[in-house]
Amino acid sequence: MQYYIDVKLGFKFAVKKPVSFTPHHVTMASSYDRALTVFSPDGHLFQVEYALEAVRRGTCAVNIKTVVGVRGKDSVVLGVEKKSVLKLQDPRTVRKVVLLDDHVCMAFAGLNADARVLINKARMECQSHRLTVEDPVSVEYISRYIAGVQQKYTQSGGVRPFGISTLIIGFDKDKTGQSVPKLYQTDPSGIYSAWRANAIGKSATTVREFLEKNWKEDLLEDETVKLAVKSLLEVVQTGSKNIEIAIMRNEGVLVNLTADEVDAISKIIEKEKEVEAEKNKKPGQSSSSGLVPMQS
Repeated sequence: MQYYIDVKLGFKFAVKKPVSFTPHHVTMASSYDRALTVFSPDGHLFQVEYALEAVRRGTCAVNIKTVVGVRGKDSVVLGVEKKSVLKLQDPRTVRKVVLLDDHVCMAFAGLNADARVLINKARMECQSHRLTVEDPVSVEYISRYIAGVQQKYTQSGGVRPFGISTLIIGFDKDKTGQSVPKLYQTDPSGIYSAWRANAIGKSATTVREFLEKNWKEDLLEDETVKLAVKSLLEVVQTGSKNIEIAIMRNEGVLVNLTADEVDAISKIIEKEKEVEAEKNKKPGQSSSSGLVPMQS
């Protein structure tokens, strides 16, 4: 590994492939790296990309590794892989899933401190909307508002982007007046989009691939919850004890499953996997020694 020193800024940079870089290139990259509102020559905003990387990797300030959201026929579910709290820490103070309004719920992956600021802004907007319009916000409206706040922090000097991505769930009225479950995602760049199922955080790619293979239309509530737990178990090494599940039902009621309920669902999933493994065994294969007895 070769090191370069930026004389102007006084920083030392480590470069694994020194053949493809020169001190001039390193100096130029560092100047764009430090500026939030300046594009690099190849069209990048490095600080925004670093915020996205903070969401993907997680840091010591992150209490949430992976978040999954699954939309069903009459419910929508948020599942969270949480880190184990310290022995002397009160687990009630570590919030993973929060209410923005009576019918809108949000989970996030990224920096807790950044999330707290964004949550307070979103709650204020929900109450302001009720006071002004005399109607609750729609899930699409508050998702667009949160994305707008995140985008402003990518275009102003003296600030940095929010280091979080969010999954927002709730129910909106369709053209016929019926309540329809909704799931939206926002990210540090200010983009928001609607999803049937999605994941954010450290192992989002693995979970999202699993959801793409197993999600179906018109999932019932039990099937939606099971899919959320099953997708998290693909990446959670410690089992169901570090999984939190929140269900938003048609009435706009948020229900948090207890640890025992999540563990019961996890055991059902494990039994189903064992049955599936037995079916996939080759005929005549012995589970004890792997030998087939000879016939005389």
